[in-house]
Order: sequence, then C-alpha cells, then structure tokens
Amino acid sequence: MKTLLALLAFVCLPTAAQDAARGRLLYETRCGGCHYERLHQRDREKSTVRTLALLRDEVARRAAQTGGPFAQEDLEDMVAYLNRRYYRLTK
Repeated sequence: MKTLLALLAFVCLPTAAQDAARGRLLYETRCGGCHYERLHQRDREKSTVRTLALLRDEVARRAAQTGGPFAQEDLEDMVAYLNRRYYRLTK
C-alpha cells in the first residue's frame, strides 16, 4: 500500500523542481549498468512511453525493481534527465 501511495504521489508531482543534471548522474551510476543508451532511442511507435505521466510510471516501476532506495527527488530528477535527453515529451 505504501508503494502504491508513493507511486501516486510521484505521478502527481510538478516537474519544475527537477534537476536533469543530477538525474543524469543518478541514472548513469544506478541504472546504467543494466540499461544502455539504445534502449531509449528505439522507434517511438514501438515505445510504451508516450507521455510524461507514462515516463514517470516507468521510472518509478523500474526503480522499485532494483530494490535500492530512491527518494522522490531522485525519481523526479531521473525523469527530467530522460525526458530532456531522449523523450522530449511535453505532457
């Protein structure tokens, strides 16, 4: 239940406080071991990430699978980085 509430809170957070540079560092050090750049560059028609809300959901879901501690700020910053670098979603 706590996880669900945390995910819902994360999805509803504003994007203004995000720090993409910090998100890049977090992503490269905590996620880059399993992910590679090509993952985010696949054909947009085949990607399930089509909105910022879906990107937030995906980052939260994947972060939860690592078993590592991620603060809400960490997740927000990684979303900002991924969106700025790869997705360029506006809504």
